Amino acid sequence: MIYFNYETDFELVNEDLLATWINKTIEEEGCKEGEINYIFCDDEYLHKLNVEFLDHDTLTDVISFDYCVGKEIHGDIYISVERVKDNALDFKTQFEDEIHRVIVHGVLHYCGYKDKTDDAAKLMRIKEEHYLSKLK
Repeated sequence: MIYFNYETDFELVNEDLLATWINKTIEEEGCKEGEINYIFCDDEYLHKLNVEFLDHDTLTDVISFDYCVGKEIHGDIYISVERVKDNALDFKTQFEDEIHRVIVHGVLHYCGYKDKTDDAAKLMRIKEEHYLSKLK
């Protein structure tokens, strides 16, 4: 099951559509949907997690905690709505497009994709674009 949780004054417009889209993404990647929690929060909330659990004293748009069991996807994906808004402005894109990118980015990590090297980040971006095109 996919759950959407809100720790800030924000709510997704169409949770059912997004949950179906995420599930199809997982299936296309050869994985199985388990329990995935999306937690939408602000910069302060996510920064605290970043410092406490990852020892990173920086702002970020998404942090994912992976509890996958083999190909069964389980995890918590924290998204800073403030960072996504700023990134949308920086990247000259719509907020809704950027929030969808971050949503799929988190689940793609669970499907095995990384983004720490240039080549891995390029593949991650290609996968994001592929799945974003299926949402439109």
